[in-house]
Amino acid sequence: MLNNKIAVIGDKDSILAFKAVGADVFSVKDKYDAEETVKKLARTYAIIFISEDIAEQIEEITDRYKSRPFPAVIPIPTASGSTGYGMSGIGKNVEKAIGSDILNKK
Repeated sequence: MLNNKIAVIGDKDSILAFKAVGADVFSVKDKYDAEETVKKLARTYAIIFISEDIAEQIEEITDRYKSRPFPAVIPIPTASGSTGYGMSGIGKNVEKAIGSDILNKK
């Protein structure tokens, strides 16, 4: 059963701070571990934040949830900074919704 829980997936350094604000954190070792963790959490979490570097590696899995209301799978920067992957996805969604990527800074 889905509830209002929030999960954060990523490397230990990037996700630990989220524990302080009440999110459940899941450190993953590799692509396979990340895929299995997302599939498992998708059954019971409303929001899954996932570090950009891992989200890029398992895009095929995270794409499955884009058309569903839950869970919201949201890429976030790692402790070392953003790769731009998360903003790229937001830009694509904005362009899909209104016909133009108004967030593009080029």
